[in-house]
Amino acid sequence: MKEDQKESTKGGTPIITGRNLKKFYQMGEVTVKALKGVDVDIYEGELIVILGPSGSGKSTLLNIIGGMDTPTEGELYYRGSPIHTADPKELTQYRRNAVGFVFQSFNLIPSLTAYENILLSAQIAQNPLPIEDILKKIGLLERANHFPPQLSGGEQQRIAIARALAKNPDILLCDEPTGALDIETGIQVLKLLKEFSEEYEKTVVIITHNTAIGKMAGRIFYLRDGEITRILHNENPIPPEKVTW
Repeated sequence: MKEDQKESTKGGTPIITGRNLKKFYQMGEVTVKALKGVDVDIYEGELIVILGPSGSGKSTLLNIIGGMDTPTEGELYYRGSPIHTADPKELTQYRRNAVGFVFQSFNLIPSLTAYENILLSAQIAQNPLPIEDILKKIGLLERANHFPPQLSGGEQQRIAIARALAKNPDILLCDEPTGALDIETGIQVLKLLKEFSEEYEKTVVIITHNTAIGKMAGRIFYLRDGEITRILHNENPIPPEKVTW
């Protein structure tokens, strides 16, 4: 691996550009500085891992990139269009059409089947992917009519990923997607994310505290105390099935 502050293996114009991103929270008389001035360029079709301990600002950065939160200071652009100054309607459209989210908690609606959970997401997208194709890809077509409580944790996470993929987003943001899973199931999830990035040439950003997962990424961002301390360019990413932790 080598230190690399700007370049991506994909090159070209960044799909996401962030400059001097800061996020402050007021807790009583204390100001919490979750982000202290982060610069980030994310390119189309690359898989990035953002590493850092709890409280380093990983989730805050992910939420700002995804339009779920706004920076206190700084600028964020998606394909050259400003997100940091977008109004609520524009942010909704950005989240609906450009971004997919995968969380550690699956957030499936228990009263809907696996198919219906995915359909709910696909219905709001401009150019959704075929649900049956996605279910086949994640190996759960035969479980389409099962409800979340009838599925294992790994199956629920795969449905949650399928729900995000159905929107056909440009960017898939994953917040500790393997955090609640055993190693074998976690590897299955990482393989899905890697395949999505490669097959559809989509951008995948994974945040985690697990350093082993960084080895499968083209670039690894290290975040600590609200700042990116370094960016490594990984010339030889390993396949997800070889990730050990």
